[in-house]
Amino acid sequence: MVRGAAAVAVGIVNRFKSYTITEFCNSARSKPEFLYFLIAQSYPDHLIVRSFSLASAIINSIVPVKNPLNKIDLTHPKYLQTLVENRRIFNLKNCELNIFESYQETYRVPLTFSDFVITSMVRGKKVMHLFDKPAFDYLPGETVIVPANETMVIDFPEAQAANPTQCIALAVDAAYVTDTLHYLNRYYNTERQEEHQWRLQFNKYHFDNDTEVTDLINKIIRVCSSGDKAKSIFADLNLKELLIRLVQSQHLQQIAEETECHSNRTRLHFVLHYIHEHLTQKIAVDSLSRKAYLSRNMFFKWFREQFGITPLEYINRERLKLAKQLLADKKNSISSVSLQCGFNDVNYFVRLFKKAEGITPGMYQQCIKE
Repeated sequence: MVRGAAAVAVGIVNRFKSYTITEFCNSARSKPEFLYFLIAQSYPDHLIVRSFSLASAIINSIVPVKNPLNKIDLTHPKYLQTLVENRRIFNLKNCELNIFESYQETYRVPLTFSDFVITSMVRGKKVMHLFDKPAFDYLPGETVIVPANETMVIDFPEAQAANPTQCIALAVDAAYVTDTLHYLNRYYNTERQEEHQWRLQFNKYHFDNDTEVTDLINKIIRVCSSGDKAKSIFADLNLKELLIRLVQSQHLQQIAEETECHSNRTRLHFVLHYIHEHLTQKIAVDSLSRKAYLSRNMFFKWFREQFGITPLEYINRERLKLAKQLLADKKNSISSVSLQCGFNDVNYFVRLFKKAEGITPGMYQQCIKE
């Protein structure tokens, strides 16, 4: 049924040109009746309109939520204290886990924490107003980080009893954050000439979860809400790793952006610049390690310490970004895009693309709005 569901979704998007595939799926996820209406209009004589449950199959087959958090049980109605941002709190030594739920449409709700906070959506949809920047939709599979004492203003345009929003907010003690950053600065500045100050940055505060971040947040939720007497210890281990991964991810983004203008500032800049300049060619890790004047093993260790991912993971990620740009031109075949992005095996390219995007390159290309 998945192939049929995906074909229906593409047919609907192609017919209703006012929707991009992202807008279509976001609306359909939060309002299944919206999708049911479009199916009925697009296929009035087809038996498919009799299956309301097909809505979720269509959504998940065309653009599934990437790396969503595990579902958290909703609060029993008789224990709800409010219908807007009902709050459950699990307080540990160095962090506080908050689970927020909203059951009615409302707008401009302010929320402020006195500590640095990591938030992640579990279900439903919010619209976030933050840092005097344009508002953005906040959906499952996404995370937002916010500094201490920064007010988030939140809209709940689709919340209702049958379709509540649910979000976790992990407030982290300031001293714990500082100690973690000191740890990074002490042990992950191996090259004196390339020393930099590890720090949390907020130029990229809204991002899709990757597998590691999702797994860590799921573990922290499970530990914090458990009755284990040692849960503060287990939470600390996962929390430290989560903070380090967030900082490493931000560091990678910063170096990648600086590389465009300062390709030889440091060894990090030089290596990333070389990768970007040779994405369409074969890039051997042995060659990269020689250019960095490191042994192969030391190069792997150094790269992962700096960015939290392996060189091959970074190369493939950048190649897939290029592939999405090339797929926008429908004259490009899947095999030609694969070759242009440095993949000699088209099947390997398709597998990587589907793992990263949730759909095949061919389906992605069909969904692009001309």
